[in-house]
Amino acid sequence: MTACIEPATVAAVCDEPEVLDGTLVFRLGYDGAGFSGFAEQPDVRTVAGEVRRALETFLRRPIDMTCAGRTDAGVHAISQYVSVPAHREELAIEHRRWMRAMAALLPDDIALGGVYHAAPGFSARFDARSRTYTYRIATGDARPLLTRNVTWWHRLPLDVEAMEAGAAHLVGEHDFKSFCKMSSAVGKPTCRNVISVSFAREQALGEDHLAFTITGNAFLHSMVRTIVGTLVEVGAGRRDPAWVAEVLAACDRRAAGPTAPARGLCFMDVAYDEGVLSVCP
Repeated sequence: MTACIEPATVAAVCDEPEVLDGTLVFRLGYDGAGFSGFAEQPDVRTVAGEVRRALETFLRRPIDMTCAGRTDAGVHAISQYVSVPAHREELAIEHRRWMRAMAALLPDDIALGGVYHAAPGFSARFDARSRTYTYRIATGDARPLLTRNVTWWHRLPLDVEAMEAGAAHLVGEHDFKSFCKMSSAVGKPTCRNVISVSFAREQALGEDHLAFTITGNAFLHSMVRTIVGTLVEVGAGRRDPAWVAEVLAACDRRAAGPTAPARGLCFMDVAYDEGVLSVCP
């Protein structure tokens, strides 16, 4: 049996950001509809591109920037974390000034939620202990209106108990190759540790939806959306809950269900060791 390799093991061979006097850490939210994902790409609008432009304009210098997790095109975030090595005078900038400056420099579909300090060498990506995502699904004949950009309208009813039974097979450390984009898995480790999964009936702006929340140490490209598409096959009665375990064991993307639309997915939180981050005064 092939041993699972933790993402942090791979990180050790990556180039480290420049170490300055400390680290600025920014908690960001964004509406992913207008972006071609988080990661910077030439000639397209990305979250990282807009954030870099704003920070470099304010700090008046080039920056090294690391995020907690790269989201795909159309995926939203409420608590994405970004770290930037900083000089002493930059660490002295007050929280209120940061909030005002970024409100002016960032576009309307990105919002700064908080500013923190961390020790030199801190990485929003490699120091993260877990990430949490929530996927929202609306069912029923009535199309969601006010929440249509953050939910997947599936229309058909879903058996939540069956979906819970299927999702239980995913908890723990496994090879999730079946649940990631095939091209992204070539020559790369695909083992991840899913810490918890849950379903909840929720309401936003008067509209009901089913929220699937998953927490793991890290996630592969399109992993959460493929898990959701697979679980919906179970919830719709097209597959048995035990089928999820078979998909997992197959280590083949072709064995899983379809990839759910990006608009229903939101990056909800990142966990770091207690005391690592301090709120910017």
